[in-house]
Amino acid sequence: MPRRSLSLAAAALLFLSAFRAGPLAAQITADEYASRRAALAAALPSDGVVLALGGEEPPEDFLSFWQRPNFLYLTGLREPSAAMVLVRRGGRTATTLYVQPRDPAREVWTGSRLGPDGAAALTGAGARLRGELEPALDSLLGGGLPLYVAGGLSAVAREDVPPTVEDLLVARLKKRHRALRVASVAGQLAAMRGRKSEAELALIGKAVAITVDAQRAAMAAVRPGMNEFELQALIEYTFRRNGADRPSFATIVGSGPNATTLHYNADDRFMEDGDMVVMDVGASYRGYAADVTRSVPVNGRFTPEQRAVYQLVRDAQASAERQATLGATKQLLADSAAAVIAAGLAKLGLIEAADATYDCAEGGGAERCPQYRMFYMHGLGHGIGLEVHDPDQYDRSRIAPGSAFTIEPGVYVRANLLQILPDTPRNRAMIARIRPAVERYRNVAVRIEDDYVATERGVEWISRAPRELAEVEALLASPRTDGIAARDSAKVQWYRATEAGRSDRGGH
Repeated sequence: MPRRSLSLAAAALLFLSAFRAGPLAAQITADEYASRRAALAAALPSDGVVLALGGEEPPEDFLSFWQRPNFLYLTGLREPSAAMVLVRRGGRTATTLYVQPRDPAREVWTGSRLGPDGAAALTGAGARLRGELEPALDSLLGGGLPLYVAGGLSAVAREDVPPTVEDLLVARLKKRHRALRVASVAGQLAAMRGRKSEAELALIGKAVAITVDAQRAAMAAVRPGMNEFELQALIEYTFRRNGADRPSFATIVGSGPNATTLHYNADDRFMEDGDMVVMDVGASYRGYAADVTRSVPVNGRFTPEQRAVYQLVRDAQASAERQATLGATKQLLADSAAAVIAAGLAKLGLIEAADATYDCAEGGGAERCPQYRMFYMHGLGHGIGLEVHDPDQYDRSRIAPGSAFTIEPGVYVRANLLQILPDTPRNRAMIARIRPAVERYRNVAVRIEDDYVATERGVEWISRAPRELAEVEALLASPRTDGIAARDSAKVQWYRATEAGRSDRGGH
């Protein structure tokens, strides 16, 4: 944890309480969106035209629509099939939005539209019909201004990558304007999005608070015999019940062998006594994402092996937290956690020594990798914001006010690990030494992930779901209040019977 006085700890609790209080403080004003556009215009290398495309309307009316992050960041507009054109020329900047027309017959199916008048009133920017976008661009670009695209542009078309909406539009524009210069401003936008405003931090905090509630509900509900999808349903119900838009990514509820797959999301295995279950989940609130992971024993009590791995991961997280102060680098946090994990794995006998390596090149090449990476193969964390993996300042420099990020070490003992390593003399000798420990800890998987924000006061841990061993076991032992205990066991038995003959359920 960041070093903090009692007064700062109290401030952190007040900070979290403010997130839980409701959406009043979690709003982004039209003025803030305008200031973002002005900042982008100022960051351009020259006068020019900036094009940002929103998401297209789904081809089927019943599919959900979610706005593209860069467009949402610059406009706050959530309607589909919209576009923004920002022009910087001669020291002046102007923004025009292009939106779908009002169409009562269509709105019966898809809901009301703003139209140009409504979009202008909502955002304070000029607005026109979407059908006028390309003629307006032709007029602007005909004067020799360069085109800056907000995202998704491929500099060179690749056969293995389908063209983006921007690619197709730019291709049409280039046919009509042979001398057109095109560049991306995705890098400038990533830098801007890496520093969150107070309003953005409040939205992230609300998403995190909802996610913490869902983690608590799931931890209190989990029991042997439940299916992973029951926990998934409870988690996502808690999201929506508390006002979240949706999950910010596919909900991960992996038990037993599934817990060792990092992005497992089939969520359809019956959990057994003695399993660990990893629940990596996040709510999206008004477009802003949370990402919180807890790993718990399905029967409520850690085995000695589960307890040892869990404490190791928690110690690694705590080590990174101690480094998470204003001005710290991402690498400093990552190195601190990795050192704890390497030393802990060596103590458990899962690797030969903290600095030991193995032959990791396919085909028996000379490449060597740290042995601890066999069990901890991902990064320590990432930024959070409009995307669950969002740009953050520390990706480019250091933690600073406005940073929002995760810390998520993990250890995963895959049952087939020793069978998939390159077959070399060095690896065979290593395998002989670590096999007993791998067998002892097989299918034990632990990831602990928390969310943090940085303000002028310092770095705050805001995802305050139980995570210490005693706290977790205490919550798992609490009486059930969610009604799942009373589910119809006949339906469960029916499901088991219908699934028993299926062969496409890997790891179940």
